[in-house]
Amino acid sequence: MAQVKDAVSVANKVFRTYENRRPERIAKEMGILIIPAPFKKQKGAYKVIERQPIIFINDSLHPVVREIVFGHELGHHLLHREEAIQAGGFQEFNLFDMRENRMEYEANLFAAQLMLPDDEIKEYIYRGFDVQQIARAMRSDINLVAIKVAELNRQGCCFREQEFRSDFLK
Repeated sequence: MAQVKDAVSVANKVFRTYENRRPERIAKEMGILIIPAPFKKQKGAYKVIERQPIIFINDSLHPVVREIVFGHELGHHLLHREEAIQAGGFQEFNLFDMRENRMEYEANLFAAQLMLPDDEIKEYIYRGFDVQQIARAMRSDINLVAIKVAELNRQGCCFREQEFRSDFLK
């Protein structure tokens, strides 16, 4: 069972290993099967079938959201694979909702750590950018940026905390 701090260290290790921050590319290099799906509401899902990890991705997502969803699902693969096997995959009703689900927060934190470099976030903050401007500049989501800022504060920075919606990817 992963812990919140594991999400950060695993994301850092993945970046060092694959030398990029693009979750879809990393997933492909790891041999994860990617299946586009015509979901109505759901953005993505992670499942392991006969030892083959699979990311199902909504085939109509905006490219920015698509990359964030890949980051989130890659987080599940690396942090929660055993839980996913035991549960038979992660169900639609709890995907991305962090209010009462530690694994969803960890998957979002993994995505934030992998996709949003510390030094770049700090540079934008020092230049006076707010969370919305940072998200726009980094082609991300304000909630993912807010999660990243909270993590930087946990590591010792003293930035103004940003509010984020716990169900922003739902």
